[in-house]
Amino acid sequence: MRVSPATTSHSTSTLFTVVSSGCQVGSMPAVVQTQTVALNRLSELFKRLGSTGAKILSVTPVGEDLHPVATAASAPSPEAKPVTQTPTPKTKAHADVPVNTYKPKNPFIGTVTDNYSLLKDGAIGRVQHITFDLSDADPELNYLEGQSIGIIPEGEDAKGKPHKMRLYSIASTRHGDDMGDNTVSLCVRQLEYKNEAGEQIYGVCSTYLCDLEPGTKVKITGPVGKEMLLPDDEDANIIMLATGTGIAPMRTYIRRMFENRERETNGWTFRGKAWLFMGAPKTANLLYDEDFNSYQEKYPDNFRYTKAISREQQNTKGGRMYIQDRVLEHADEIFSMIENPKTYIYLCGLRGMEPGIDEAMTAAAAAKGMDWSEMRPQLKKAHRWNVETY
Repeated sequence: MRVSPATTSHSTSTLFTVVSSGCQVGSMPAVVQTQTVALNRLSELFKRLGSTGAKILSVTPVGEDLHPVATAASAPSPEAKPVTQTPTPKTKAHADVPVNTYKPKNPFIGTVTDNYSLLKDGAIGRVQHITFDLSDADPELNYLEGQSIGIIPEGEDAKGKPHKMRLYSIASTRHGDDMGDNTVSLCVRQLEYKNEAGEQIYGVCSTYLCDLEPGTKVKITGPVGKEMLLPDDEDANIIMLATGTGIAPMRTYIRRMFENRERETNGWTFRGKAWLFMGAPKTANLLYDEDFNSYQEKYPDNFRYTKAISREQQNTKGGRMYIQDRVLEHADEIFSMIENPKTYIYLCGLRGMEPGIDEAMTAAAAAKGMDWSEMRPQLKKAHRWNVETY
């Protein structure tokens, strides 16, 4: 929305009262908010409200006998002379987000700087944290939390053709693990399974990545993805549901929010509430567990960490504890948060986790007299329900 010329003639110190209505979800009432800001902060406020799906009802100069600026959701009073507005040009969401700086036909060649196991003794499988040096990239390979990069493994497939690119969620913030602004990290689990003949099969790209030695040159593409980006609002609430290496984007959010050097560098101070639900088969398989425990201890009012360890914990029915069971346990708190238009939910992990989460949310919503099948599309439309599964 653009403020009319009648309003823009005021000095930047003039105050305006903005009345907005939060995005309504299901049968929950819309949240009406009133905020007062200076003229030079109006654009920033409109952008923040728009990112939450809120509707602006009116904009009124404070302390002056002027009529509110009319919006599509707020018709002028019969006595008021309508204020003519210039339509705001439509722009694509996240138009300034870096995408496809490097494509598969012309990848960037990065260098492995680190590759270490994320698992403790007794864990199942193999999961590595792998870091690549991007300092030679021209143009720069910039990325944001929640995006992915592509890896093209060396070698050829069974038909003699070069292997195709595979996408992996980025596990480091935009500044990199060392805050040098020239690295990117991945969290990779080696795929392994048995085929119909009973033979052990290992994933081509995941094995290639897990076996990489420091100094190895690797073909990198991207970045890609806008689905899992964090909102700019420092007061937003973030609910994160992750299993296995689906923790990668969640790690980027949490480090951006609570890592000391990140907070000093970002110029973005998180003040909302972040709640991570993490699923793993065993305690030894909890990825970045020590970091998350330390953030919870240091920021108890802002960060909460809930674990679902399927082979070590039981749900209320005596079965294995999965992430959907934790969602049901905390249904009232979760839905109280969802009623706030500043709350965003992120789900990442194996595609098989989606039905369980959906079932848990359906049951939790029904207990509060709500219909999850109606709520979820509305949350998604408002960019408040974000899913990346594989």
